[in-house]
Amino acid sequence: MMARFSNLAMGAVLATALSGCTTALAPQAETVRPAAVALSDPAPDAMRWLYASGEAAGVSIQTWRMIADYAEKMAAATAPSTSVPMGLPGAAGGTETASCRRADGSAKPLAMVFDVDETVILNEGFEYHLATGHPYDRAGWEAWERTGAGSVSPVPGAVTGIRRLRAAGVTPIFNTNRQYSPEGVAKAIAAAGLGEVVHRQTLFLRGDDGTSSGGKDGRRALIAERFCVIGLAGDNLGDFADIFNAEGRSVAERRDLSARGDHARLWGNGWFALPNPVYGDSIKGTIKEVFPAARRWSPAIVPSDAPAIMNEGQ
Repeated sequence: MMARFSNLAMGAVLATALSGCTTALAPQAETVRPAAVALSDPAPDAMRWLYASGEAAGVSIQTWRMIADYAEKMAAATAPSTSVPMGLPGAAGGTETASCRRADGSAKPLAMVFDVDETVILNEGFEYHLATGHPYDRAGWEAWERTGAGSVSPVPGAVTGIRRLRAAGVTPIFNTNRQYSPEGVAKAIAAAGLGEVVHRQTLFLRGDDGTSSGGKDGRRALIAERFCVIGLAGDNLGDFADIFNAEGRSVAERRDLSARGDHARLWGNGWFALPNPVYGDSIKGTIKEVFPAARRWSPAIVPSDAPAIMNEGQ
């Protein structure tokens, strides 16, 4: 989890921000109130897909099966000398490996690093709050962190996947951008059937690296000091390396950085992505940015020769 906004909430947040811009001119402006929403109204499309569709469940189970298969294979092989490539502070090109050996030459224990929200747990209770017309605000999210453990579900496939990791001797580490309550997130993980975690040992929150940044490279470095990180999983590219979400990076640049070259080779081979169309850094792009000129079509356009098949990963 990176940006804590749903598609529905974005409009409310924008409306609140815009009303704030006019406060100096109209100090008595009315407080923005939640829109009236009935439980019989359609849920937002992205929420319907992620939290209710069989397709989303299938994709998640498929990914978690791949994660567990990969972890078992790595655990059965000769201990690696270096970690999987990942975002680390000062990494050239945005990613690099860390040593899997301690200073005395002994092997570090194997671990896989997971985001939490929409990667191992589904925040259904909070998304219900947004879907019923309440705008996102920090106070509401903080309250959810502290008290929402009883209203989460495990991501389909996560319980079995985490169980298989532990059975193979691979420690699951959770690296989240939650920041208000380590006790709350630990309760949520346990309530979802994913086992016990210990803050700053197997659970890392925003701020644990001594910064206020939502970037995770610093926390990955802390984890890599103690563990041999063989894999990463998340619903946002920032769960793999901060470089993907660097300020000023365009939609097209972000996609190309993920889909081509060395990074493309890591998907399914140490990096595992979970679907999240509801919120986050992936929910960006104007029509112009999403549909490049070469891919625009209308019945009035004279067709040209079809392009060559993309050679992805090259």
